[in-house]
Amino acid sequence: MKICIYGAGAVGGVIAGRLSASGHDVSVVARGGHLTAIREHGLRIHGVASGESSVARLRAESDPTALGAQDYVIVTVKGQGLPQVAASIGPLLGPQTSIVTAMNGIPWWFFDRLPFGGGRLHLESLDPGGQISRAIPTSRVVGCVVHLAASITQPGVISHNMGARLILGEPGGRNTDRTRRLADALREVGFEIDESAFIEKDFWVKLLGNVSFNPVSALTLATADRLIADPLVKAYLVAIMRECLAIGRAVGVDADIDPEVRMDMARKLGTFKTSMLQDLEAGKALEIDGLLTGTLEVAAKAGVAAPVTESLLGLIRLRAQTTGQYAR
Repeated sequence: MKICIYGAGAVGGVIAGRLSASGHDVSVVARGGHLTAIREHGLRIHGVASGESSVARLRAESDPTALGAQDYVIVTVKGQGLPQVAASIGPLLGPQTSIVTAMNGIPWWFFDRLPFGGGRLHLESLDPGGQISRAIPTSRVVGCVVHLAASITQPGVISHNMGARLILGEPGGRNTDRTRRLADALREVGFEIDESAFIEKDFWVKLLGNVSFNPVSALTLATADRLIADPLVKAYLVAIMRECLAIGRAVGVDADIDPEVRMDMARKLGTFKTSMLQDLEAGKALEIDGLLTGTLEVAAKAGVAAPVTESLLGLIRLRAQTTGQYAR
């Protein structure tokens, strides 16, 4: 298949590297020093658990126009990068192209196939004016919840730190061949694939950890294990998770997981820096809206109070504004 990874960062790079090794026609849209390094030396990936390293020789461009129509476009940018993707993705799309949204937080299409709101609700905080929805119609979308950890150690070099699980599903739960074909291709290259009949729930389950651990770690500069070990901080994280659970249930998306169980899941990962803490230390824009602003917009539409999560949004947004790391 012809597959383009739009945003060949850490997660996108791992996916691109594995797919290209299996004979698929894989290309990436990248930029800056990362793009230059991939062109000159290939995409180099080191597996921490396996100890194995590989080099993927694939086409890398900054302008999608050079790549033409694809069978799949896998979008792995952070939420703040979506407007740029929407403005430039057109040349990659043919009549049957599927678009895979492999991102953290709430997707802009979250309400499109949910019974709550009857498909009429729009998340303006995530998709101002509907720009993204027009460029990436929900009818093309396969949602992807990522459960793997990776990081860029230097331009063109990715460390695959742990995990290989991807959850795939189409909005509304009616999976078609577009999901099954991609699931088969990813399984063949070693990913652990689940095909979900309720992908909105899977996004919400992951959101519980992201909406709490990510911003609190960025505020405290602490690794996840230290957040859990501090009783006061842990209680704050649990309070955020409980609010998030209530918001989801109000719109018919019950994550159905106890916050203490979610804590145990994080505890088993040991000492690790969240993606938001990594971005803070690297001077990058923080993914605040997709995690917090969008969650609170859902809460407002559902009439659910979330004062603890609101306070966290105010704190992390001001922190990011102070260092020029809030994109809006």
